Amino acid sequence: MNSVNSTQFTSFILSGYTENGPLKYLYFIIVTALYISIVFANTLLIVVICTERSLHKPMYLFLCSLFVNELYGSTALFPAVMTNLMSDVHVVSIIYCYLQIFCLYSYGSIEFSNLAVMSYDRYLAICYPLQYNIIMTPTRVWILVCVIWMCPLAKIIITLSLTIRLQLCGNVIEKVYCDNYLIVKLACSTSDTTVNNIYGLCSMVLSVIIPLIIILYSYIRILTICSKSSIETTQKAFNTCVPHLASLLNFFIGVSLNLLQSRFDRPLQTLPAVLQTILSVYHQICQPLFNPIVYGVRMSQIRQACKNILPVSLFPKT
Repeated sequence: MNSVNSTQFTSFILSGYTENGPLKYLYFIIVTALYISIVFANTLLIVVICTERSLHKPMYLFLCSLFVNELYGSTALFPAVMTNLMSDVHVVSIIYCYLQIFCLYSYGSIEFSNLAVMSYDRYLAICYPLQYNIIMTPTRVWILVCVIWMCPLAKIIITLSLTIRLQLCGNVIEKVYCDNYLIVKLACSTSDTTVNNIYGLCSMVLSVIIPLIIILYSYIRILTICSKSSIETTQKAFNTCVPHLASLLNFFIGVSLNLLQSRFDRPLQTLPAVLQTILSVYHQICQPLFNPIVYGVRMSQIRQACKNILPVSLFPKT
């Protein structure tokens, strides 16, 4: 029977934390500094976009949604990591663990959806400049923002409902945060996880593959138009698309490293424990800091609006 060796666990143990001695204080300071920087940078740009009327355009509203998501994802990770770094016991309640999974997984899915919508927005703006304002009305912009957030949240609710029903024969998660795939691996019977695996594959297609197809299609069309346009038009398109492509590449690399570590742990077993931990949280640490920096520096309107708000300019002159 599936339930012979199962136990009704009330908590999970995060074994990704190692005994670091006095170094834990250094790690705590680094993680805290990163979190404060992320909160400051993303909050600043959210305030700038919301208060500056010249930025009340589709592109910047999608950016605002992206920055809100960075705060959402980093808040689901950093406070918990900071607490566990200073604790000798790395145990989290099962309710908190599932809540963290919900937040972190939805963060990743929202990020891909947001980047896909932003690429399609750039495609419309560059390829159909005269019809752009007719197509991207305020109502449609808000509908797209709702789709960016609601669809991933609904997908993750289904993911969690499939995981919660499983009979578990262990409660040790080999990471510094709760991971749905690693919990599914703790199931007593592999036959019970068939639905989880099938839905997980479908969810990955919806969350990653489809957004990537939209992004690739948008940029192929943009490149086609730019190849037939003037140098000035090409340069303008290049300036607005480079931050988006850099953000996409950074996030895709981070997610790929995380998937590689979760599902194929052998290639990374030879790495030091600290480096394995950094790789597992790369996309959740670097992306929330990378986006406000790259968009704040590269996009002149945002940079100028920040200069108007900040008492001392933090942005380089161009």
